[in-house]
Amino acid sequence: MPSSFRSNLWLMIRRSAFLPTLLICLLPLLTQAQPPGAAGGAKKSSPRKPATVATPSGITSAPRLPVVKPETVGMSSERLARIDAVVKEAIAQHNAPGAVVLIGHKGKVVFRKAYGNRSVEPEIRPMKLSTVFDMASVTKVVATATSLMILLEQGVFRLDDPVSKYLPEFAAPPKETEPKSPSPQSAATTQAPAVPSTAPTWDATDKSRITIRQLFTHFSGLKPDFNLSEKWSGYEEALRRLKIETLQSPPGTKFVYSDLNYIALGELVHKLSGSPLDMFALQHIFEPLGMRDTGFKPDASHRQRSAPTEKRAATEAYLGGKDASGPGDQIIQGEVHDPTAWRMGGVAGHAGLFSTADDLSIYCQMILNLGEFRGKRILSPLGVKTMTSNHVPSSLARDAPGNIRVARGVGWDIASSYSSNRGDLFPANSFGHTGFTGTDLWIDPSTNTFLILLTNRVHPNGKGNVTELRAKVANILSASILESK
Repeated sequence: MPSSFRSNLWLMIRRSAFLPTLLICLLPLLTQAQPPGAAGGAKKSSPRKPATVATPSGITSAPRLPVVKPETVGMSSERLARIDAVVKEAIAQHNAPGAVVLIGHKGKVVFRKAYGNRSVEPEIRPMKLSTVFDMASVTKVVATATSLMILLEQGVFRLDDPVSKYLPEFAAPPKETEPKSPSPQSAATTQAPAVPSTAPTWDATDKSRITIRQLFTHFSGLKPDFNLSEKWSGYEEALRRLKIETLQSPPGTKFVYSDLNYIALGELVHKLSGSPLDMFALQHIFEPLGMRDTGFKPDASHRQRSAPTEKRAATEAYLGGKDASGPGDQIIQGEVHDPTAWRMGGVAGHAGLFSTADDLSIYCQMILNLGEFRGKRILSPLGVKTMTSNHVPSSLARDAPGNIRVARGVGWDIASSYSSNRGDLFPANSFGHTGFTGTDLWIDPSTNTFLILLTNRVHPNGKGNVTELRAKVANILSASILESK
């Protein structure tokens, strides 16, 4: 209401015999133009929100970035159309029940399509662009590594700090008390012949020398995961088991991809920030970017939209466990598939994140924008460059299983036996990550391009395989870029 009109109205009210009645009727109109907090003092802080995927007001599949014809940004529609055939072939071969493919180039979406079904058991349901996926190990980079880079930029820690500086689970084991020296007489009678020492030159129980950088790059010396044949549950129990874990190799000497590294990093977010990983990532990454379908422990609405995986008991067959599934077991939907993350309550640094292709397009574009998206800055330009640069010394880069040179960033896979989603054409400065459930993303700064390929290849029986599909789609995409500048 204009101020002049309010002044005249007050003059009329003062001359009226119905002042009390008029005040009651007009009070909302007189106060509606006041700025927030003008009448009631400072705005109160909102209550803490649950760290789960937030339910949008309406379920839509609207893209988060502008959608354009590929030719307008120097790409070929005809070449991109070849993606249809390779995805449909993978579905026909039962390597995945369905897929969502989203491609961004120069800040625009040039390809966005859903294929096949998201569910084939217990009923068939078509795949949709709005399908929510269990991101599995993509959690490591989108949630955990990004959260820690935010804290790094705040001056909270340094990459080469020992993990034991912050996590007691990595503290050096107590030294044994030296026995008393024997008397000369007893020593003479009990002295044994000298035997050459075969003891190792490093202590497998001492994790105190592991650095944060070595956790990020999988050079810590820890094994891939806990032994799932041992029954346990609870987040604190996972930390207890992490404390008693022993090393397989000296820290900084060998590349072994390990979920234990990121379980530790997830707890590091908690220790350094005072907030659990799910809450920190929600408040500092997903909410600022408007990633409304991304988070841990989905609510009922998002569980209904989620792509199912396999039966819970079947996941116990991984890493030393046994498949004890029976006819009464239900297929997992909207709960984390990873057995260790599930035992930890659904929130862990290595797995547990759920998201959609459209939400991930925001994240990928933020990385290509060097940390910013539509006025919201998550990381600094130098922070993104540090995060996506190789942190593996050339002397340690040999990956025996893949017989290639390993290159790992802060969370990101640049080159390793796990980076099939890079394909054969993307350049050496590109990077990405895969997830066990069949998810992946790849980003190429040199062409300003990103690829998101989401499947639930473990549905319904854990036998799907999208390794070849990832590479083929990446090759078709990169061959479709005709003007990179």
